[in-house]
Amino acid sequence: MKKDIHPEYREVIFWDTSSDTKFKSRSTSNTKETIKWEDGKEYPVVKVEVSSASHPFFTGKKLFVDTAGRVEKFKNKYQKKA
Repeated sequence: MKKDIHPEYREVIFWDTSSDTKFKSRSTSNTKETIKWEDGKEYPVVKVEVSSASHPFFTGKKLFVDTAGRVEKFKNKYQKKA
């Protein structure tokens, strides 16, 4: 492998903002925000809207997440003109 061309692979905290669930994993994502974890160390935090903690497939609950108003945008764009 060539040196100095790969991004840093480090431990980060993923924060599911819709269910307020946090979990530690490893990633190459760049972020400036940090958070103090259960072990007392500071880790970079990556905010996500959907994870296994909030996705309907994994939770078994029907949950509708429409943060950007996508349905309304679609209806307005493709609405039949009378």
